[in-house]
Amino acid sequence: MALHETEGIGWKTISRLWDAREEKPIAPGMREADLRDAGLAPKAAASLAARLSPQAMEAAVERRRRGGLDVVTWADPEYPSLLRSIEDPPPVLYWKGRPELLRRVAVGVVGTRLATAYGRHVAEEYAAVISAEGAAVVSGMAKGIDTAAHRGALRGSGGTIAVLGTPADQIYPPENRRLYEEIAERGLVLSEAPPDAPYHPGMFPIRNRIISGLSLCVVIVEAPDRSGALITADRAIEQDRPVFIVPGPVTSPRSIGGLRMLREDTARAMIGPEDVLAHLRSHPGFRAIREEFPENKPATDDLPEPEAAVYALLLDGPRTIDELASASGLGPGPLHAALLALQIKRKAVQQPGSAYAAL
Repeated sequence: MALHETEGIGWKTISRLWDAREEKPIAPGMREADLRDAGLAPKAAASLAARLSPQAMEAAVERRRRGGLDVVTWADPEYPSLLRSIEDPPPVLYWKGRPELLRRVAVGVVGTRLATAYGRHVAEEYAAVISAEGAAVVSGMAKGIDTAAHRGALRGSGGTIAVLGTPADQIYPPENRRLYEEIAERGLVLSEAPPDAPYHPGMFPIRNRIISGLSLCVVIVEAPDRSGALITADRAIEQDRPVFIVPGPVTSPRSIGGLRMLREDTARAMIGPEDVLAHLRSHPGFRAIREEFPENKPATDDLPEPEAAVYALLLDGPRTIDELASASGLGPGPLHAALLALQIKRKAVQQPGSAYAAL
């Protein structure tokens, strides 16, 4: 952590020192000369020596305590294994919230800040269905698509992870304060930026590798040319994660980036959450929230019949009208009434092809 928080020391240097830790260990209280012998440049050695002093280490612990932050490093077994496998994993992650979300299968959902009503609706509804199936939704808490994705994921029980380009105890953008507080309580806020790190716009594209690195796949909803979402897509491709594009109008500048990826055959078209869920189910690590985390199983006892019966069927996965009619034994009238009531109560959502999914 001291290495990561020392100016002038990057992840490549940390990786080299980590690999050589048995022959040349870095320890608290080391002198500048010893650190130069370990291969650090004079300026970096002087800065690290100061950071490794007992006073500086105690101050760093107190700063994290005041910010309500905890830490996981790549030296810890709790570090997310999928993120560890990328070419340039962050050595340190600062977080607040529920760290168990790092163990869940996750889907990245990102897009433009200047989203249309269509884009925000799709991002929220698709994220809600994905979360209801037990997967965490990862995004960057930016305005527009990111915000909609987080809100949708909070409606399900899979949870959401917000990867910030600022320190994890700094709210950005400021207008998302309420969303930040909700994610910190019910989801997970994550950043590689140390506490008190100054704002720098370059951190936002860098953090995108964490969004894709935590995810089994990435969904792009509305991305114009030179969009930050396309940077996330490029990193996902480098990390061998599939990219799904929600198609938009060919006349919309907000859709052109994703449509170009489809034309170049570097991404897959997505017409519903089931496209992503099918990919997740093929992964050996996928567990539905009601199986892996049974304490979070959505309740049906607060619903009257036949809504409870229909909702219980949807908890096993999306179903079409015909499948629901066959499994529930309900006639068309009672079945449609139950589905309408579940949608009004935000317990279910209609998908393309007359299918329904639980939220």
